[in-house]
Amino acid sequence: MNVFIPFNMKKMMVLLLLAAGSASAQNAKINWISLEEAFSKIQTTPKKVMIDVYTDWCGWCKVMDQKTFTDPDVVKYVNQNYYAVKFNAESKKDVVLGGTTYKFNAANRAHEAAIALLQGKMSYPSIVYLDEKFGMIQPVPGYMEAKDFHQVITYIGGNHHLSEKFDSFKAGTYSKTYVKK
Repeated sequence: MNVFIPFNMKKMMVLLLLAAGSASAQNAKINWISLEEAFSKIQTTPKKVMIDVYTDWCGWCKVMDQKTFTDPDVVKYVNQNYYAVKFNAESKKDVVLGGTTYKFNAANRAHEAAIALLQGKMSYPSIVYLDEKFGMIQPVPGYMEAKDFHQVITYIGGNHHLSEKFDSFKAGTYSKTYVKK
């Protein structure tokens, strides 16, 4: 059975569908998992790991959550190329990775896993990048706007860090490949 839909109605339906698709893309979120989940997943499906090391009292951590981690390009790239972990540096919960247990260190007022990930340089927010074997690539401290963060995640996610300096990547490869025209 064919239903006749006037042209104006068709146009309105298309616009509504486009708006719904656009809204769902804007509402997309990073698929955050725990440190233990990332360690487990990497055993069978290797992928880089990005760890947001934060604290509940950190104002810039909250700004990154609200602005940087909600940017559609950031969300899409992170979800496609990383296991994304949120880790509270002051968590009291034990973390077990590969038979090693990490605990909260009361003397340092920080979790042993956070201390190890940040190599003792406790700064929030910090994003720690691990390779596909859970090996350290680099911790990057400080707040980043979405545009700057996107440059870093594509630099590391695309393995550009193995062959070129970040400044030349930003000026060359990134501007040619990732910048919207």
